[in-house]
Amino acid sequence: MNGLTELIFADTQHFQGTVAPHFNDLAKQFSRLLQPGVEQGGAALAVYFRGEKVVDIYTGKKTDTEQWAEDSLSICYSTGKGVLATLAHILVSQGLLSYDHPIAHYWPEFAQHNKAEITLAHVLCHQSGLFDIRNIIEKASDMADWSAMLQSIEQATPRFKAGTDTAYQALTFGWLLGGVLEKATGQSLATLMHKYLVEPLELDGAYFGVPQSELHRVAKPCRKVANTNTTAKAKSPRKTTFSERLLELSGHDPQDFLDAMVPRAMRDFSFFSEQGLTAVMPAVNGAFTARSLAKVYAMLAQQGQWQGQQLIDHLVFHELSQIQTYKRDRVMPIPMKWRLGYHRVITLGKRVKSGFGHVGYNGSGAWCDPQRNLSFAYVHNFPVASMTGDYRLWGLTQEALRCADAVITGHKGWF
Repeated sequence: MNGLTELIFADTQHFQGTVAPHFNDLAKQFSRLLQPGVEQGGAALAVYFRGEKVVDIYTGKKTDTEQWAEDSLSICYSTGKGVLATLAHILVSQGLLSYDHPIAHYWPEFAQHNKAEITLAHVLCHQSGLFDIRNIIEKASDMADWSAMLQSIEQATPRFKAGTDTAYQALTFGWLLGGVLEKATGQSLATLMHKYLVEPLELDGAYFGVPQSELHRVAKPCRKVANTNTTAKAKSPRKTTFSERLLELSGHDPQDFLDAMVPRAMRDFSFFSEQGLTAVMPAVNGAFTARSLAKVYAMLAQQGQWQGQQLIDHLVFHELSQIQTYKRDRVMPIPMKWRLGYHRVITLGKRVKSGFGHVGYNGSGAWCDPQRNLSFAYVHNFPVASMTGDYRLWGLTQEALRCADAVITGHKGWF
């Protein structure tokens, strides 16, 4: 069967977990999109609406030999940036740091090489000029050494003056932001995560650097199912990806993309090795359950409030939720509308003017819409690589919005 036929005739009940009745169509969509590929991987989806969890489902394989479980952790690549940014906003609300103070105020060594005026806000909205990972380290495996990476950031020189341009800090974001959080508080990033996010929200899985005791929970890419067609075929050339086509059509400089996204010797390093999983690389190796991500964004959907706790101050929330720049990003080929650590919600038609979140290179994603009081998280372990997500993420986002609108307005609609 071709892909379209598989979707049309896919099982709509191929999942485990719980779903509220008014979100049944979303669960069916999840099953329809995932069921044809459950031998190649698995996924989980969680949604909060009006402060209540309305979807918590999963399906497929966690590894070659294990099925996805309700507590499975997924490596979510850049989706973790939104969580790290949320932690920063909580610390700003606590008065521990400011968006507008130079980072060097908290981290004196950072001021070297024309960085004295870079602020936390510049980093959060990708306007620091420090997006170039390729030329600040020798090889990709260097990223696994947290202390050495902070020193590399100290020695780095911005590619442009802070605030004058926008370039997605695809990998450097984690050490830039995580570093200043540690320097401002005198506490490790793991301690800050536990104290200000994991404990208050009672998260069941949220790590930047997976502890040894939790490695067994991590979903890993499954081996590709062998092609049963024994007819010999010539090896076809690699197809150009959607992201690569977008980059070419947008007129971006491919070198900026390469410098931001691809450290040297990347082929010799795996994010799924024990070294890669346990290292602290917050921009790229955050490990989360879908329901932990959805709960973080459920708090944001309620403007920083969760079960009587005001984790993010009202004024801080107003600032973080405002679009900071409409300027074309030098790395990303689509309009991002960067806020302070988040980008716009990408949909298949529905408008989400007040919404924000972050997607990952593997097509995972999490977001909130304060106007609808809705949050969403989708994670998986499929071998997908795209800067803009994939059709499953887009389709599930659209259906989550439609289900919420059916409750709010009585009409699902497409736009």
